[in-house]
Amino acid sequence: MKHSLLLCSLAFSAASFAQSTVNIPASQYANQKQSGSLDQSANYNITGTAPFAPVHYSGEARTPSTICSCMFPLDSTFMLAMPPNDDYYSSIIHIPFNFNFYGVAYDSLYINNNGNISFGTPYSTFTANPFPDPMYQMVAPFWGDVDTRDSLGGAVYYSISPTHMIVKWEAVGYYSMHSDKVNTFQLIITDGTDPILPAGTNVSFCYGDMQWTTGDASSGVGGFGGAPATVGNNMGNGIDYFQAGTFDHPGASFDGPYSAADGIDWLDNQGMYFDASLPGNIPPVIINNNICDTIDVFTGDTLHSPIYDYAQFSLAVTTPEISQTVTAVITSSDPSALTVTPGFSTATYKKFDCSFSVVGLATGLHYVTITATDNGTPALSSSRTIVIRSHYDASVATGISESNPANGISIYPNPSNGSITISHSISQEASPSVIIADVLGKTVQTAALTSNTQKIDISALPQGIYFATVISKDGKSKTMKIVKK
Repeated sequence: MKHSLLLCSLAFSAASFAQSTVNIPASQYANQKQSGSLDQSANYNITGTAPFAPVHYSGEARTPSTICSCMFPLDSTFMLAMPPNDDYYSSIIHIPFNFNFYGVAYDSLYINNNGNISFGTPYSTFTANPFPDPMYQMVAPFWGDVDTRDSLGGAVYYSISPTHMIVKWEAVGYYSMHSDKVNTFQLIITDGTDPILPAGTNVSFCYGDMQWTTGDASSGVGGFGGAPATVGNNMGNGIDYFQAGTFDHPGASFDGPYSAADGIDWLDNQGMYFDASLPGNIPPVIINNNICDTIDVFTGDTLHSPIYDYAQFSLAVTTPEISQTVTAVITSSDPSALTVTPGFSTATYKKFDCSFSVVGLATGLHYVTITATDNGTPALSSSRTIVIRSHYDASVATGISESNPANGISIYPNPSNGSITISHSISQEASPSVIIADVLGKTVQTAALTSNTQKIDISALPQGIYFATVISKDGKSKTMKIVKK
């Protein structure tokens, strides 16, 4: 029986722990929070704030702050969820699909400034609790005391399609009006069929640079200490939940999802995909660090340093249930090219450091697959395949890269159901072009880039994941994942 010992005291209905909602004027709330006199067991409805009509993001389309392809750049499809604030939340947002959360279908939600979304009621609560928690029903990529009132304190945005929603906390600061450290993180929820997420999943957490954990009102000092931030899901019934971890200090230390609080840098560039649709036993969650759906590896040129002959990455697996254990098997289409070194391991969490050498392999696509299995009833498994593309690039030492902003490339909107716009600053003398390939490496579309901002019609492509490679005649190239809706 899942959680039979640990959660016996929580096996009451959520109604038994109903959290009181307190109406309070904004000025009074701010004063009581600053003085530490708020009732931490209450959820506050902050009154006296002006109604807010979401506005579209009007800045330049930007590439992600990391190479992790799960992080989608802001573009004109994103809307501001709420004005600069502390502890506020959006108006109710209706979505054009059903999001299945532990067997309950939702078509509306609130975006809460403090790093989570909720259903039925918004949350102002700024001090996080570990999961499971009987009072909250939320999906929380990072539940902490976000404060966006400082001019450099970032903002919260969202984008909706017919089958998915993206919520992005972009470079957000912490209470009280601090922006010396900022966090960037993202949530995706889907109807369970959208190809923006791997098959069999309906939730994704994705992280850029994570720099703080705790606000001043949660006993934090300089963004750390005090009450840890929480990452996970919580249905509020004491049974259905998932916790990736709690975080309260700098550094990358991590000892599993349910042990001591961990270092915030462990989240940097992480991507997590999981299925939160059904109650009962939940399949293991697979976590990958700084991995795109394709990893480009260059070989065949004596100018390259040895690092261009192999890819290094980490894979981790965890079980959502405290009472269960998890095992994992890693396989490859080219087993002799793969080296796997077990890292930190507990009963509920296992990490593996991987190296894949392309020396002697044909150019093209190669695959590494991890399959994780729990010991639930019935036992369930999750799989994830990493695609490694080996190819030749004679100019990699001066090629297009994340660190070469002069050649900065962005593709938007992404996902797209009709066309994409490719923006770049490559000289026309270099004859830039784009090659679009499917996940098997087959070229499905090509086009010359005759201007630095050019629209490409992809409406004829079937729905799915593709890789767009921008290339110039001098051999420089960069590959980015795109999703065709």
